[in-house]
Amino acid sequence: MSIQLIQRAICYMEEHIYEDMDYADIAKYVAMSSYNFHRMFSFVAVMTASEYVRNRRLTLAALELQTTDISVLDAAYKYGYETPESFSKAFSRFHGSTPKQARQKGAKLRLFNPLAIKIILEGGSIMDYRIEHRKQQRFIALVRAFPNEIINDDNDHSIPDFWAECYGNNRIEPMKSLRIKGKRDLYGLCSPVGNGDTHFNYGIGVILDGDTDSAKSEQLLKEGYTIWETEPADYAVFQCFGSDGGCLAETWSKFFKEFVPQTGYTQTDDTDYEIYFEHGEDGLFCELWVPVKKD
Repeated sequence: MSIQLIQRAICYMEEHIYEDMDYADIAKYVAMSSYNFHRMFSFVAVMTASEYVRNRRLTLAALELQTTDISVLDAAYKYGYETPESFSKAFSRFHGSTPKQARQKGAKLRLFNPLAIKIILEGGSIMDYRIEHRKQQRFIALVRAFPNEIINDDNDHSIPDFWAECYGNNRIEPMKSLRIKGKRDLYGLCSPVGNGDTHFNYGIGVILDGDTDSAKSEQLLKEGYTIWETEPADYAVFQCFGSDGGCLAETWSKFFKEFVPQTGYTQTDDTDYEIYFEHGEDGLFCELWVPVKKD
């Protein structure tokens, strides 16, 4: 089961907790792309991989400061910080006390233990889905690269900000106008930049097909828009009902925690995407299309 690979990744992190952490190497260790590793880890562990490592290191640092005579300077370097100041700032944010205060008796510190991933399969819940096959598809899109580490990071708003920027600069309406009325659906496209890369591409676009004005699309390409192509693939399709992106994150979580363990499907490195319909069902935020294959 592919979800067990996350437990292997956690064990790897624990074994190398004092070393420089290269997440691309971790992904390679569990035979996943960096992109899919970060996405699966964040939804299964409910935190990013970097957050997990940071919490574990700060826990171990506090224990060592309490029980040994290690200096703050040496602790900072040992636990991956470039300066004592950056270490003290992170330490205080996590524990609520400074490294110096941690040495005192009665100091209140936080304990973050190693994670043990346990998937409990329970009956009675319903997760509607369908499997669709799509031949090669082409889109015209506005594309930007983002670091894999931001995937499902609650404190990062890079992608919503990208949408807001594109709307604010009137860059989305020209794409929608390429389509006939009633079929002006928007796509949120997502895929790794390349095998082993530390970034993924995210695109906002429309599909190119018989309902698209090809002449106008050529003009947009001269204005910085990009052609995005996908290979033939099978997709697991889920409807996300809600008023904001929270329902999308919830669907991704259920995909890894419920759909993958129970169906034997796993995500591939092909493009996944959301469809934001011009005219969708009441309460439908988007459809999520995840490229999958059988284990």
